[in-house]
Amino acid sequence: MRLHRNLCFAVIDGLTLIFNEGKYADKVIQQLLKRDKRWGSRDRGFVAETTYEIVRWKRLYSEIAEVKEPYSREDLWRVFAVWATLRGIKLPDWKYFENTPLRKIKGRFDELSKIRKFKESIPDWMDELGVKELGEAAWTKEIAALNEQADVILRVNTLKTTKEKLQAELFDLEIDTEFIKDYPNALKLKERANVFTSDAFRNGHFEVQDASSQLVAEFLNVEPGMRVVDTCAGAGGKTLHIASLMENKGQIIALDIYANKLNELKRRAKRNGAHNIEPRHIDSTKVIKKLYDKADRVLIDAPCSGLGVLRRNPDAKWKLKPEFLDKIKITQQEILQQYSRIVKSGGQMVYATCSVLPSENQNQVETFLASEAGKDFTFVKENKVLASKTGFDGFYMALLQKK
Repeated sequence: MRLHRNLCFAVIDGLTLIFNEGKYADKVIQQLLKRDKRWGSRDRGFVAETTYEIVRWKRLYSEIAEVKEPYSREDLWRVFAVWATLRGIKLPDWKYFENTPLRKIKGRFDELSKIRKFKESIPDWMDELGVKELGEAAWTKEIAALNEQADVILRVNTLKTTKEKLQAELFDLEIDTEFIKDYPNALKLKERANVFTSDAFRNGHFEVQDASSQLVAEFLNVEPGMRVVDTCAGAGGKTLHIASLMENKGQIIALDIYANKLNELKRRAKRNGAHNIEPRHIDSTKVIKKLYDKADRVLIDAPCSGLGVLRRNPDAKWKLKPEFLDKIKITQQEILQQYSRIVKSGGQMVYATCSVLPSENQNQVETFLASEAGKDFTFVKENKVLASKTGFDGFYMALLQKK
């Protein structure tokens, strides 16, 4: 591979914003890709993938390069040189790469790869927490799996097409996909491609949604004609899946505290042809109280650490703080206590997170069931999804039934 100066500059600019200014990697990369209209798909792929790679291995590369935050541009070029050297890419004779110690880089990599927190490039506290909650062996496997690049998975919108038809439609665009066993609506891309520019996407034939995330709506046991409440709907990935499982019959009330996310859901629902979704902004407790004892099914896709989705959000490793985890666990229990009251007698509720930590998952369900609010519920089943076992995101879901 030959390095091109303008593409490398884009990566350095992106890393400056992500590491020094705390910007979100996905947003930064979106902006970078608009920088030069002459760039082809290979150029854009280089900028996006290299930036993500360096973000993912930030601690390891910084340790090898012997640099610390806040990073100067010179520091970032040293980190870039580590990335290139470890990938066997020949460094051009630019001034940024003068005196790069190639043999030392490889030696340091071998040495640091024996220590998990460096090898997997994670903060000390996260490594200690993972061991405490999952045990040494399980955590070692899980964090390694969470550092692999995520596959692109599509969820077929069955309101508009079938899996077979969508596969054929994408094949005509030279986008090759395959079915995934036990995931009825999923198509996996064999190679990464920009699917958002296709007519199939514009016409609402699919959404991009990880295979593990697709399990959640299925877990809710919805049927056409039911009244379903998605309490933390966000931009509606799971809401739209529920709509397709309900065949557009019945009512889905999509709640969220962020109005801008619900506006995005409205746009997506229109594209998907999902007509039975009613977004409601939670601007006071009245919104929740009006729904008490009214729903056949309730989904609580709770806010969480997001540790199960590090593969697609590698910068979360550096943004996440132990204090946030302490706060979010309190929020999770409050949401369970309050939103569970929306379920009517005989109805069911799913509590889900995109975390692999028992303290955010089964422990929260146990605490809820032992509480006053939880005494009316019985535990039906749970699914603990580990990236190391499935190859997809880490997730948790528990199904509870109201007596």
